[in-house]
Amino acid sequence: MNNNKLFRRDVVKKMMAVRGNALCISGLGSPTWDLAAIDHRPENFYIWGGMGGAAPTGLGLALAQPDRTIWVLTGDGEQLMGVGSFSTIALQQPKNLAIIVLDNEHYGETGMQAAPTGRGTDLAAMAAGAGIGNTMTVRNDEELDELVAVLEKGQFPLVAVIKIDVATGETIMPPRDGKFVKNTFRSAVLGPDKALHPN
Repeated sequence: MNNNKLFRRDVVKKMMAVRGNALCISGLGSPTWDLAAIDHRPENFYIWGGMGGAAPTGLGLALAQPDRTIWVLTGDGEQLMGVGSFSTIALQQPKNLAIIVLDNEHYGETGMQAAPTGRGTDLAAMAAGAGIGNTMTVRNDEELDELVAVLEKGQFPLVAVIKIDVATGETIMPPRDGKFVKNTFRSAVLGPDKALHPN
């Protein structure tokens, strides 16, 4: 373990302690396992595939549910695939959306190859350049506390990049049935009656 970087499960646990009733979208791979391990609930929408789709999905949900807070928990490789979504988020300026990137500077799903975020690519700067006014990079416990305070206050739209160690916790698999995940999430967001009878 690299002691200069934060451990992902500790980071997620600290953030989820202030989640409240926020809806959470998780990107494929380790962020989904982190969310399932720390705060599994019906208000989680786990994206098992669709690399690059977490942030756009979060934006769509934020626009459809303006009275709900939306958190997207994703990885650096996944967000690099969907980096163009920063521009669309900036244009829409949703006041209820936070994009949280767990950046271990590696492509965890394809063999732990070194990713560009460890060699100069700055996702927070890319988000700021797209027009998202509230961005931050978290590298230590003090900066993590600052992020938690921002999440509590709801200073959104937000893109926060958290530099984490490559170490992972125990793999906790939430349900993989896409239809089940969708229906469970719909019921949590809309209520069982609307979820079953949308008209």
